[in-house]
Amino acid sequence: MRLFIAILFAPEIIAELSAAINQLRKTAQSGNFTRIENLHLTLAFIGETNRSEAAANILKATAPPPFALELCGSGSFVRASGDIVWAGLAKNNILLNYAENLCRELRNAGFDIDGKNFSPHITLGREVTGFKNKKLDVKPQKMEVNRISLMKSERINNKLIYSEISGVNLKLLN
Repeated sequence: MRLFIAILFAPEIIAELSAAINQLRKTAQSGNFTRIENLHLTLAFIGETNRSEAAANILKATAPPPFALELCGSGSFVRASGDIVWAGLAKNNILLNYAENLCRELRNAGFDIDGKNFSPHITLGREVTGFKNKKLDVKPQKMEVNRISLMKSERINNKLIYSEISGVNLKLLN
């Protein structure tokens, strides 16, 4: 099964990201746009594995206390086959430290997690061409992160579907 660990978004963030995707659809020539129900922030991409229980245990063991995220800006990763257009997040040391710790613990447990620095972004479109201004009007939105999810990715009826298979509710530390 193909797994990743992610933060799912509050309705206000989903609404703003949905508006950005609609703006991207209208201004780009073509692209593969993220389905609204698939919007998330990937913290660690695990890939194909049959070790979902081990991943869930690491998720629980590394869980931070609740923290805030703020949607902030947009950008793109330039690719020859078309750009990846994304929405960004305000700098957040809690998020950066957590993602680094999570990936380290997954690697220590034998998962094949790449060693790239975590670059928090929310993918809005892939293989986007003809996007002239390279920026979207993404209004700042904040949310409290109270849950981290272990997700599976599968193709059903030619649609990419993401489903939570496990998760951890974040608790304030005493």
